[in-house]
Amino acid sequence: MANSVHPPRTEYTPTEMTETMETMTEKERYSTHIRRLANEMSAALEVSNYDAMIIHAGQPVRRSRFDDQYYHFIPTPSFTHVAPITTPHSAIELRVGGPFRLYQPAIESFWETPAPPPAEFILEHLSQTTSPNSKRPGRVAFIGNDEGAAAEWGIETSAINPAPLVAALDAIRAIKSTYEVDNIARANQIAAHGHDAIREAFADGLNANKGHSEFELHLLYLRATGQDDTETPYKNIVALNQNAAILHHINYQREITDATQPTSLLIDAGAMVNGYAADVTRTHIIRGTNKAQDNAGATLFSALLMAIETMQQNICAQLKPGLSFEALHDQTHEWLAHILCDLKIADASPEELVTSGATRAFLPHGLGHSLGIQVHDVGCKVKPPAVRNPFLRNTTHVEVGQVFTIEPGCYFIDSLLTPLRQTEVGKRLNWQHIGDLAHFGGIRIEDNIYMADGET
Repeated sequence: MANSVHPPRTEYTPTEMTETMETMTEKERYSTHIRRLANEMSAALEVSNYDAMIIHAGQPVRRSRFDDQYYHFIPTPSFTHVAPITTPHSAIELRVGGPFRLYQPAIESFWETPAPPPAEFILEHLSQTTSPNSKRPGRVAFIGNDEGAAAEWGIETSAINPAPLVAALDAIRAIKSTYEVDNIARANQIAAHGHDAIREAFADGLNANKGHSEFELHLLYLRATGQDDTETPYKNIVALNQNAAILHHINYQREITDATQPTSLLIDAGAMVNGYAADVTRTHIIRGTNKAQDNAGATLFSALLMAIETMQQNICAQLKPGLSFEALHDQTHEWLAHILCDLKIADASPEELVTSGATRAFLPHGLGHSLGIQVHDVGCKVKPPAVRNPFLRNTTHVEVGQVFTIEPGCYFIDSLLTPLRQTEVGKRLNWQHIGDLAHFGGIRIEDNIYMADGET
């Protein structure tokens, strides 16, 4: 059976989606969500030729075979999709047309604090079982990483994570329910507190003639959001100056920057609610207290930052159902080429910058990705991207109900820019400007987008 098999989706009209976001309680949103999943996951089972499945939450993973410490436990995404329960070794059983049945093992340990219990309304929608029953008639699939549990429950090896069923479950996650959208929105509200605190501290540190360290800014973000490292959807990216050219910079510097000098900050940090993520990035610059040492690079970087912020808003304004996300990604490179020309960073034409691949050196990553239970969520990379876009994680046409990021940027990464020097287009880049900008690393502006009623 082909991997592209997808079950039919429960359809929501745009009016229903927007109205329920405003009028439904969390309990009502979850009730609608769980009914939708029961229908769509049952359909996924049928088209994948299974009668039932067991979704296993997983177990804590040891850091290495030489270590007795374990990573923070994160349940299997398909398990979280049904219920925000974080008890290891739990499982959810679903038979075609039936309700979800929850198995939670009794765990007694004085080593670890048990996972907090879910809200009562969550449990109201999940009938309890003493053990997943794989011995009922029919074919039973297993979704999860713990093959030992699958063997214990009598699941055939060929029925562990069968590709057609996994693809069908991934497709369901591409379109978010109102329960999911609400969780992502709440996560964004928490993240906004952190970003506001960082922005204010970054400016205030300058006013008080104090510099900054990446480590202290990271701790400030955690304090402002009230979520520690194990609760965040990914380790915060906090990058000052040249470190912003490292796309996933997480090795925080402890050194305090020189407050007299211009300083840039890129912070990519989110939050989690009920297993759903926010993923937000902002870039800032302060000019330094010593105005006599203010430099042309800071002025140019400020102009570039303003241009990227404007471009990001223009990209968001283009979004509508039916739009090819990859086409929008390609258009972003055209807009970036114009910015490079307008700011005299390049003397070549915008067309030359795009067709030669030069803009890919300044913006090597994709325009955005699906967002949900996983930061790089599944369901929106429906086909491989074009060769020119190797890191693009969203290749769908935009649909109502999708949640994804829009995150254009512009970076000055030596390993990508150095090869350009030897090309014809490279000879028409302003390497003096690029050298000045390289001190500040790069820029990324990222927001989380919900497509509702044809609007974001």
